[in-house]
Amino acid sequence: MTTAKELIDILGLKPHPTCGFVAETYRSRHHIPQEALPTAYEGSRPFGSVLYFLVTPDAQIRLHRIRSDQMYHHYLGGPLEVLLLYPDGTGGITVIGSDLIAGMRPQLFIPGGTIHGSRLRPGG
Repeated sequence: MTTAKELIDILGLKPHPTCGFVAETYRSRHHIPQEALPTAYEGSRPFGSVLYFLVTPDAQIRLHRIRSDQMYHHYLGGPLEVLLLYPDGTGGITVIGSDLIAGMRPQLFIPGGTIHGSRLRPGG
C-alpha cells in the first residue's frame, strides 16, 4: 500500500492553505477576460484547470468559498467527508469514496459560490 508521503513525492504535491496537498496538472491556455466575468473575479480566468489533491489526517484544512464550479474525484485512500454550505443557506455533508454499496460515490460536484471543507472520515 502506498503511503501519503510516497503519493506526495510521486505526484509532486505541495502544501496548500485550504485543502491539504495539491498539484495542478492542467491549466487551459485559453482565458475568459476579466470584463466578461462577474465582479467577484479578479483578473482573467482559464477556461478550465485540473488538480490532484490529497487530504491526510494531519493536513491543515480550512473552510473556503469557491467562485467556480469544481468536481472532486476519489481515486485512492479512505473516504472523504465534505461539508458543503450552499449560497442558498442549505448545506450538508457528502462522503466520497469507493464503497458504492454504502452510498459513497467516487465523484462530487461542488457548485460555484459554495463554502466547503474536507476531512478524512474517522479511521481513514
